[in-house]
Amino acid sequence: MAPHVAAVSPERILALACTVVGVGPGGSTSMLARVAITDYRGTPVLECYVAPTMPVTDYRTSSTGIEPAHLHHSSAYKFDDVQQWVSSLIRDRVIVGYSLWHDLSVLGIPHPAVNTRDVALYQPFRNALRPLGQSAGSQSAGLQTLTWQLMRRRCQEGHLHPLENARAALDLYRSAAHDWERAIAEGHWPCALPPSSFSRCYI
Repeated sequence: MAPHVAAVSPERILALACTVVGVGPGGSTSMLARVAITDYRGTPVLECYVAPTMPVTDYRTSSTGIEPAHLHHSSAYKFDDVQQWVSSLIRDRVIVGYSLWHDLSVLGIPHPAVNTRDVALYQPFRNALRPLGQSAGSQSAGLQTLTWQLMRRRCQEGHLHPLENARAALDLYRSAAHDWERAIAEGHWPCALPPSSFSRCYI
C-alpha cells in the first residue's frame, strides 16, 4: 500500500505573478507595475496596477501592454499599500509561481523557501524538457514553453498578463502536486535552487 502523502491544503495555496516596467538608465532595472494573486482554483484574490515610485524610462509596452495611463490613473494603487496587501495575503501561505524570486524581489517581500512552489525550478519539469534540447543546468524553460510542452496549452501569446501567468503556473503545479508534495514529505526538496543573487528573497 502506498504511503500517505500529507498534501498541502488548497486553502493554503495562492498563485502569484507580477509584471514589471523599467526604470533607471535604459530602463534596465525592473519596478513593479502590476500584480495578480489567485486562490487554488484560479479565482483572483488581488489584481491591480501599481503607481510608480520612480520615473519609468521603459514601459516595455510591446511585451507588457502597459501604457503610462495605466500607472498614472487614479485606479493604480500606491506601492506601499500593495506591498502591505500582498505581504498579508501570502503570510503563512504556500505560494505558487514562475521564477518567484523576480516577483518577491520587486515586491520587496521575503518568503520562506519551504513555502514556495516554483515551476521554473521543479526538477522533474526540467528533466522532462531535456530531450527537447533544454539545458539540465541552471537555465529554466520559459513559462510559455512549460505550459505548451507539458500541458499542450498556450499562454503569453499576446501581452504578458500576470493573472494568466499565475493561473498557468498554478495549473502546472496542480498537474504534479502529488509527486511534488510526496518528495517534500519524504525529506527531498525536488527543486533547483534560485539564483544566489536573490537569496534575500527567501527566509
